[in-house]
Amino acid sequence: MSDATPSYETPTGEPAESSAAPDFDAMTRDIAEVPAVEVIVTVAVNLMSAAAVKLGLTEDGEEHKDLDEARKLVHALAGLLDAGATEISSFHAAPLRDGLKSLQLAFREASLVPDEPGQGPGEKYTGPVYG
Repeated sequence: MSDATPSYETPTGEPAESSAAPDFDAMTRDIAEVPAVEVIVTVAVNLMSAAAVKLGLTEDGEEHKDLDEARKLVHALAGLLDAGATEISSFHAAPLRDGLKSLQLAFREASLVPDEPGQGPGEKYTGPVYG
């Protein structure tokens, strides 16, 4: 194999057959069958989960806490929900908004110097969040 060709190994460290390489055609077909609402909700849930980790809200809390990273994730989540809310219906949007508000409040509590109301992560999209 040349250096430009990726090699794939089995868990035992042996080279895998070429069929072990990702089947990008199959993955594209799979994505094509997923409704947009499901993609938007999945991305939102992933952003929420990542933000919770960066806010230190998981079992290993302080080990992964990074408020700068959390700010970015919460802001991106708020932007996604603001842009996608009319597309995903209130059935899907309401619990995501509740989760976003919880993350915004957790961010405010975790900050040594809290942002002014309306200046916290995502508050550009949601308006001020008060504890």
